[in-house]
Amino acid sequence: MALDLLDVTPPGVAYICLGGFVVIFSLFSLLMKEKLYLNEVVLGTAFGVIIGPYAGNIFDPRSWSSSTGSQNITLEVTRIVLATGLFAIGIELPKNYMWKHAKSLSAVVIPTMAAGWLIVGGIIKCLFPSLTYVSCLAISSCLTPTDPIICAAIVGGKFAVKNVPINLRRILSAESAANDGLAYPFLSISIYLTVESSKRVAFGKWFLVGWLCHSWCCAGGGYGFVQSSTSRLIFCHESAIGLLFSHLFQLSKRKGFIDRESYVAQYIAMSFFTIGVAHTIGSDDLLAAFAAGSAMSWDGHFNEQTEGEVFASVIDLVLNCACFIYIGAWLPFKDFSIPSLGIEPWRLIVLFISITFLRRIPPMMLLYKWIPEIDSWQEALFSGHFGPMGVGAVFISTLALTELPTPRNPPQNQEELLALYIQPVVAFVVLGSIIIHGLSIPFFSFGRRVHSRTLSLSATLTGTNTLPDWIFWSRPTSLAAGVAAAAFSEQEDVERNLGIGMDTSAVSSARPSPRPGVSTLPLQRQQSDHKIAAKPAENQESQEAQGVRFTQ
Repeated sequence: MALDLLDVTPPGVAYICLGGFVVIFSLFSLLMKEKLYLNEVVLGTAFGVIIGPYAGNIFDPRSWSSSTGSQNITLEVTRIVLATGLFAIGIELPKNYMWKHAKSLSAVVIPTMAAGWLIVGGIIKCLFPSLTYVSCLAISSCLTPTDPIICAAIVGGKFAVKNVPINLRRILSAESAANDGLAYPFLSISIYLTVESSKRVAFGKWFLVGWLCHSWCCAGGGYGFVQSSTSRLIFCHESAIGLLFSHLFQLSKRKGFIDRESYVAQYIAMSFFTIGVAHTIGSDDLLAAFAAGSAMSWDGHFNEQTEGEVFASVIDLVLNCACFIYIGAWLPFKDFSIPSLGIEPWRLIVLFISITFLRRIPPMMLLYKWIPEIDSWQEALFSGHFGPMGVGAVFISTLALTELPTPRNPPQNQEELLALYIQPVVAFVVLGSIIIHGLSIPFFSFGRRVHSRTLSLSATLTGTNTLPDWIFWSRPTSLAAGVAAAAFSEQEDVERNLGIGMDTSAVSSARPSPRPGVSTLPLQRQQSDHKIAAKPAENQESQEAQGVRFTQ
């Protein structure tokens, strides 16, 4: 009878895995985040791989439906997580941030994305010659944007808060949110050039669908589009929705109709509402979520009402854990080696290393002088390195598959070949990015600790102090006694080496050693000596009266 009641279903297993991971992670969250600097991104992905079809075979998202149905599930899971994350980033930026820093964002987002798109496309073409350059650009468009979920998890961590300037953290968060939505034009032109029969038709559809339909009401948001140094970053018409609801919430607050908890609920409700409207009218839902969040916090009222609330962080944690567990189980490890198509592990490794060093670092090093938030080439190097690829890349690659034909074996044309290539390549780069960028902070932290300990040990072993260590632990009697002891020790060492006897009975009347710039006293005593040396000459004479004299 008990066995008859047992009902093991994929949804039940998914709930167990998600809930169990969050519970166990919460038990050690302080240790993981503040001591080891490991967040839910790396741990969730690793857990997903462990329980996935290629390890424990407990949780397999691809088995829930057919190939098309599985793609739709992946698309909607990543869409929800991205939308809530992008809306939260827009809300949490300071008021008017996008307007005040539009010039910097213009320099960071568009040139960096365009350069990375072309560079990565060229690398893919060199490693996978069976693809055309246009098909390579389609894959590259999935890897062009910075992932906002990984970015928020790392930039908001304790190590980043301590060591990364707040202006740099904010510009990286805003950039990661903006360029996820702006990846659609890069993808659409590549797909249209691949699928359509003529370039004229492809460019016509790209202009009509990829630009006009996705930004036809940009004036409603009031923010413009990046076309030159005086232009502004595009925001779709959901900016107007965000501004409208912001004023409605303020009116409701003045009338006493809304409570604090209802404000916090908008993190979920408004993000769902925004992507629903945008998706229905055929607009860019990711950019819409970020635009709506930025517009709602435009005057700072929404931030004031939700300040100190942790509900949004709780929802963000749960969604991030669920998404990266899903991605870990979703990764197609068997497709990382398809020799008949030219997909081989060494090619994928070379691709990932090349992307890590060439996708963002060269453009950022060239442009950082025009970005006020980046003060030095070291910060530019960090910003160039800090371009993780994760949920956004999975979403865009899955979106691209919905526009491509179902591939046959063997593929009959370039469209089918692209459909076979796009997810294995993107999935491998996403896995490498989660490992490298997710472990960058722990690596930097460990390196700093080792460096500081090495310097401390080196200073201890190579120190020139002639006094034993226990002298520094004892309580000093007076400055004159300390000076006399140090001088006596130095003179004794010199005379011992020269074989000269020493009259210790005359120590009380000796003068301190006149050697300039040498001190064996503790730091506090050295500071006192400098202060005394800066006093007038009459104070120095009174000190010399208390000195000691050595005799040979």
